[in-house]
Amino acid sequence: MTGPALAEAARLLAAATRPVVFTGAGMSAESGVPTFRDARTGLWERYDPRELATPAAFRADPALVWGWYEGRRHGVRRAVPNPGHRAVAAIQARLPETVVITQNVDDLHERAGATAPVRLHGSLFAPRCSACDHPATPPDDGPEPPAGRREPPACARCAAPVRPGVVWFGEALPEAALTAAVEAASRCDLLLTVGTSALVHPAAEIPLVAARLGAPVVQVNPVGTPLDAVCAVNLRGPAGEMLPALVRSAWPEDVGR
Repeated sequence: MTGPALAEAARLLAAATRPVVFTGAGMSAESGVPTFRDARTGLWERYDPRELATPAAFRADPALVWGWYEGRRHGVRRAVPNPGHRAVAAIQARLPETVVITQNVDDLHERAGATAPVRLHGSLFAPRCSACDHPATPPDDGPEPPAGRREPPACARCAAPVRPGVVWFGEALPEAALTAAVEAASRCDLLLTVGTSALVHPAAEIPLVAARLGAPVVQVNPVGTPLDAVCAVNLRGPAGEMLPALVRSAWPEDVGR
């Protein structure tokens, strides 16, 4: 896979020392993880995910919401990192100051070998108390339970229901994660945006922060997005193909090691 766009993106990556890799739902979709609005099969086809992913929905029926998210969590456990995830880990291994920022709530970056991703939308694997925010341990990963309502566990500190550790509609992004993401984008010398529609705010502002401060932005996405106009390079294609090709082109001496 060659071409002027790939060559320019590889040049920018090879010259970088503090890149940011910003990933969205398209990255995990290539591993078979449904995007949020597509995750509707079987029993769940009758529910709109946007109606389940709210604090009000959890207060009204904790077992329904917990069951929905446990189904999603088990689905992620069946997925495996794709070559795009592994390429991100390779970039971080080559450039230790790389910061990975993700909108995804799965653990595929970590399983591919990336370290300390900044999680703007939380994690399916970090439940917490719905009342006191005390961290909770995810349920044991035994056989996948039948789809449907499941009572959430009780908080070990205050006995209130434990909730999924994700950001719901109507909630602010975690302050620490958002601050870390903005700081990383502000000081980076290259931002790779991968598999994101650039429509979900405020996360979609992260590449714009880098662009406004003069860092080149390289976009990897099969289709155009609102970020096209601010990108130095647009690589049209799936992350699982484009990112490995980018890494090989940036550091050809590593091929075959």
